[in-house]
Amino acid sequence: MDTAADPHVGLRGARAPGLRRVAPPAGDPARNGNGRVNGHRPHLGIGSRVLVLNASYEPINVCNVRRATVLIFKERAAIIERGEGALHSERLIFDRPCVIRLIRYVRIPRDVHRRKITRKAVLARDAWTCQYCGHQSTGLTVDHVIPRSRGGESVWENIVASCAPCNRKKGNLTPREARMHPQQHPRPPGPTVFIRLASPRIPLAWEPYLVAA
Repeated sequence: MDTAADPHVGLRGARAPGLRRVAPPAGDPARNGNGRVNGHRPHLGIGSRVLVLNASYEPINVCNVRRATVLIFKERAAIIERGEGALHSERLIFDRPCVIRLIRYVRIPRDVHRRKITRKAVLARDAWTCQYCGHQSTGLTVDHVIPRSRGGESVWENIVASCAPCNRKKGNLTPREARMHPQQHPRPPGPTVFIRLASPRIPLAWEPYLVAA
């Protein structure tokens, strides 16, 4: 999910844990409302990745530490799993988020992932397994179940992972003509597929939430 079009904006909730305030010296201006401390944004290690859970604990997104910390500070999310170490600004100390949960539930459109048909996403959805012969490999291609020349569309429900031999064997035939049917009915993947693609190295703290999805 594109974090630029973030559905979390505008949420309100109870005070989220995970922030510890260090009292500024007398006479220092208070932190203003635009995410700055004394006119400076805190350095939050924006390269790290954070798993975002809906209020229902469903994984919906991956964002960077800066975005996660802003959501927590604005009381839109709470830290569920903490990373190692802490994040420091001139006046604040932040627990490093690893998994955060939105305070309020965000409804995700059912077709939100239909726009993201890529070869990598298809292979990940199908667990890098040829849907015709069951061969598992990282060198797979994709196949239109109903060939495009026969009216097949480029949609999730008509695209599967296929090994090269099966792709050549099926050719321009329909499953009935080729007597080759996908082992599983293709369908749009859930957000977990895109989360694993966005963060190839999955932290151990994420696994329980991805397995349950």
